[in-house]
Amino acid sequence: MTEFLQHFVNGLSVGTIYALIALGYTMVYGVLKLINFAHGDVYMVGAFSGYYLAQVIGVGSPYDPNGPGGLEIFLNASLVTLGAMMICAVLGYAIERFAYRPLRQRPRLTSLITAIGVSFLLEYGFQLAPVIRRPIQFPPGPSPRFFPTLLARVPYEFLGVNTSNYDLIGLGVAFALMLGLQWIVYRTRFGTAMRAVSFDPQVSGLMGIPVNRIISGTFMLGSALAAAAGIINAVSRPKIDPLFGLVSGLKAFVAAVLGGIGSVPGAMVGGLVLGAAEEFVAGYTDSSYRDAIAFTVLILVLLVRPTGIFGRVTAEKV
Repeated sequence: MTEFLQHFVNGLSVGTIYALIALGYTMVYGVLKLINFAHGDVYMVGAFSGYYLAQVIGVGSPYDPNGPGGLEIFLNASLVTLGAMMICAVLGYAIERFAYRPLRQRPRLTSLITAIGVSFLLEYGFQLAPVIRRPIQFPPGPSPRFFPTLLARVPYEFLGVNTSNYDLIGLGVAFALMLGLQWIVYRTRFGTAMRAVSFDPQVSGLMGIPVNRIISGTFMLGSALAAAAGIINAVSRPKIDPLFGLVSGLKAFVAAVLGGIGSVPGAMVGGLVLGAAEEFVAGYTDSSYRDAIAFTVLILVLLVRPTGIFGRVTAEKV
């Protein structure tokens, strides 16, 4: 039983990361019917943004399990996280404005190819030799970097299950952001406008809704959540590199499809279920199957229930 609970806690920790990234996929698809395959790389940019911000403002130290602590360090960690979210929000706006908006009236395949191109641009652009060397080295280059220790690691044990403050804080922040997004989507004017645009952008525009602004805001919101996921993951698993978001982004896409792409609660549930499935498969069979299970789940979902757990079947008029 203890082993089962340990795997469950570990899966929940990873699942929240997938859920936060999946929210960006599902929001963009819900509004534009576009799979933004560059979203996993925005998650990578969020982790590097936190890495550079920590360097600039002098927060943290090279990875050390017994790193600094205290209220001041906690506030600095919050500053790094919020700063990374703002940087990625601006990046999300730029991607939508200059890569996707000019192609909005083109076939969807064109936008899909562009998304893949933006993904490659971010991945391999970050692997270039540094152009800026002071006060930071940017781009970071292909070599992995170690994320600074923003908070001291404090281990906990309960009923034989080992965890740490990193996991607890990460879970708390992730669920707070998910609930905040749910409130924005269903309790604010922006959320109402977002849902209207998702139903029919042309009619929404005729009713006075600023469609371009709403779409840009959706990209910014999803990118900010991806940045938060990048910081949460980098704090507890500090090794980051320009391909940091490739596999995580694909798995988050699987989580979005599993939950029902276009559904905010579905993205949350899909991420948690996928994280738990990965951990149980790795724990009870072979760890080499960890990555394969995600794509096995994708195939099964597309065969059995293509709309996902929370998706709805919609009839199309011809």
